[in-house]
Amino acid sequence: MTTLLNNFLNDEQGQDLIEYTLLMAFVALASAALFIGAGSSIKGIWSSTNTQLTTANTAAS
Repeated sequence: MTTLLNNFLNDEQGQDLIEYTLLMAFVALASAALFIGAGSSIKGIWSSTNTQLTTANTAAS
């Protein structure tokens, strides 16, 4: 019984899977934070572009 318990405690199979899963979760959270932070900047760019296109359309008419 003690041999079985020692083998179970020393078994490291699946450790890499857990590490890769944690790394992937970290990358996903960092990406989400980056996209949320960049949202207002992108909105500002689109608003500025829309204003310039509207002005150019009015001037061309």
